[in-house]
Formats: sequence, C-alpha cells, structure tokens
Amino acid sequence: MTSILLVDDDDRLRERLGRALVERGFEVVEAKDHAAAVALAGRRAFDRAIVDLRMPGPSGLTVVKDLIELHPAIAVVVVTGYGSIATAVEAMRLGARDYLTKPAHADRILAAFDSEAEPAPAEPEFEVPSLARVEWEHIERVLRECNGNISKAARVLGMHRRTLQYKLAKFPVAK
Repeated sequence: MTSILLVDDDDRLRERLGRALVERGFEVVEAKDHAAAVALAGRRAFDRAIVDLRMPGPSGLTVVKDLIELHPAIAVVVVTGYGSIATAVEAMRLGARDYLTKPAHADRILAAFDSEAEPAPAEPEFEVPSLARVEWEHIERVLRECNGNISKAARVLGMHRRTLQYKLAKFPVAK
C-alpha cells in the first residue's frame, strides 16, 4: 500500500483530503506543521508527500527540503492557496514533483504524482482572470486586511496613497 504524508495546518482541509486519499486505497499519515512532518519522516519512510506551502513556523518549502534530504526517493507535491511563480520555481528546484493551487481535488493531486498521467487539457478548466482583475482582487484583499485604512494599504502595496485612491475611485470596493 502506498503511504502518503499529508502536511497542512488547516485541520478541516487536511482531514477531508486525508479521508479522500484513504478512500482511494492509500495509507495516509497527517502532520500539522514542519516539526511534526520531520518527526514522522524520521521514524519511517513515505512513498509520497503532499505539503501545504504556507503554515506557521517554517514554510512548506523547508518541509520539502527536509523530507527530500531524509528520503531522496520521496515524491512531493506542493499545494497552496497563495501560488506565485517564485515559490513554484523554488519548490521544483528543491525537488517537488508538482506545484498545485488550492482548491485541488484529490484526483488532481494524485495525477500530479503519476508521470503516466494524462496530459493536462490544452485549455484550462476554469476562466483565467485578467491581470487587471488579479490586481484588483489583490488590492481588495490588502485593503480588507488593513481594515479599510487606505494609507496603510498603500504602504503595504508599495504605491502612493493617491494612486490607490484613484484606483479605488475607478472601481469601488465591494462590501
């Protein structure tokens, strides 16, 4: 039976994905953070690992590095809700087999492990947002995290306050 180490700090997501993998015939061991994952991997070898990128303490990239150092044959897939080209490149450089953004279905994650898996469809299965839309969603998220404080949000975004006010006037924030 193929063993999978599932590392994610989100309890509900980790348990749900773990159940889905068990239903598909895998042995699943769950870890909440870097320390738990490395401790488990130190006690036994796993065939595969699914690692969340962002978690308290050391990031998922550190988990990937440490798991591959402990067991060079382990196949690792990184799953994240905060994907970027830089972290994807770094994950692949460290030895991850694939890098997926959440939400990722259990079958899609398993397909990332299989080199014989069907090639990805030429057209994405979802609508790709425009660059302006992605920028606007990022501005909205930062503004929300700054509790609506435009000056603070402008500093966090690295733009002049007037530029942010102009963008906000052009596309008002949804409440």
